[in-house]
Amino acid sequence: MSEKKVRCVHACRNTCAMLTEALREESEMVSFYEKLQQECNYPDVHDMLLQLIEARSKSVLMINQKLNELSARAAIMDGVIGSYDRAEA
Repeated sequence: MSEKKVRCVHACRNTCAMLTEALREESEMVSFYEKLQQECNYPDVHDMLLQLIEARSKSVLMINQKLNELSARAAIMDGVIGSYDRAEA
């Protein structure tokens, strides 16, 4: 995997572009390790790859949970702001 320059634009609304990119990268690594594990028949390496898959899968889950939290928080804030807009009209 090549090193990419990732910069936050600080303009995200309901999501985070950097977390979305991290989710994509981690998911690709899970797939990569799964392919390696399918090909490998050496027990120690097979077990190590399983551990890597589990660790990356936990990262995918954590990132996904945070993206869901950000989306939910934005929806709540939109609702609060919307209730003030309706009250003023």
